[in-house]
Amino acid sequence: MGQNGSEAFVRFEGVQKSYDGETLVVKDLNLDIPKGEFVTMLGPSGSGKTTCLMMLAGFEPATHGEIYLDGQPINNVPPHKREIGMVFQNYALFPHMTVAENLAFPLQVRRMSKADIETKVKRALDMVELGAFGGRRPAQLSGGQQQRVAVARALVFEPDLILMDEPLGALDKQLREQMQYEIKHIHESLEVTVVYVTHDQAEALTMSNRIAVFNDGIIQQISSPDTLYEAPETSFVAHFIGENNKLDGTIQSVGKGTCKVRLDTGETVTAKAVNVKEKGSRTSMSLRPERIVINPKGKSVPNILKGKIQELIYLGDHIRTRMTVAGHDDFIVKIPNTFGHEPLAEGSTVNVGWESEDCRALDFTEAHGPG
Repeated sequence: MGQNGSEAFVRFEGVQKSYDGETLVVKDLNLDIPKGEFVTMLGPSGSGKTTCLMMLAGFEPATHGEIYLDGQPINNVPPHKREIGMVFQNYALFPHMTVAENLAFPLQVRRMSKADIETKVKRALDMVELGAFGGRRPAQLSGGQQQRVAVARALVFEPDLILMDEPLGALDKQLREQMQYEIKHIHESLEVTVVYVTHDQAEALTMSNRIAVFNDGIIQQISSPDTLYEAPETSFVAHFIGENNKLDGTIQSVGKGTCKVRLDTGETVTAKAVNVKEKGSRTSMSLRPERIVINPKGKSVPNILKGKIQELIYLGDHIRTRMTVAGHDDFIVKIPNTFGHEPLAEGSTVNVGWESEDCRALDFTEAHGPG
């Protein structure tokens, strides 16, 4: 999956992990990450993403398979000899040391000269815009400043690979978003390889070159952020990434890349056939709220259903409209807040329409996925 072996800087080859000898937390993971890429492992709690990071760091042994770093097998290499930078959610800074001493520590362990240590510590602090804070202790810093110190400490010995495990989870929303951009810009300027773990899909979409979506110990899909959002391959990915309307039905016919689906409420729609079986089988369709038009003019779109408006929420740049459509009371339409859109009223019935290309027929799932 991903790049071919010769280009892989990090490679998981048939990796499995079990803690009890019976249940596999990670199931047959094959993943190649080229040098300089920012890859995010995204998924719900218990999906296996953090376990993969811990195996790459050397804190957990793989039960089966091999992990390679820059072409070399590292299963038997202890963590401190892997030369990997780590950033954790709890920062893990030494409280009795100053900021500069915290950064100097990994360099002292590597027996660097005092002059080299001073130069590298200054450069790392400047990189995270904390050049004037070297003499302070962690307790004298804000949460965001502590997190920057943790990032600087991971960068200070100039590793080729940095692992980040939910590093922004303890920050408030505004600071978290600011740090996302800062980490993204540091990655771009240093061209270092980053493997990042989060359960926050917005964070993953903002920062990553590619996102590996985990569920039940398996990568469901690995793609660029825009591909994951626009072209999910499974119902789980469609529901986990972004907001999504789910319509269930039975396949009536399958043609060249499209299929006709009879909804459980009797209406028939056409959809893009992505992950479907033969006629008569069940499918769950994915439809993004911003791809739906209310009261489309004439026959401008191939799929038109009746919808009753239950709730209108003004959100500044768009109006979030919750409707009942085809028996679903939580059908969401996002209407851009532009001049000229027609006024809508709660309780009124309207037509909703969409292009077949925007409705993806996927594997059938009984329940909504998370997200």
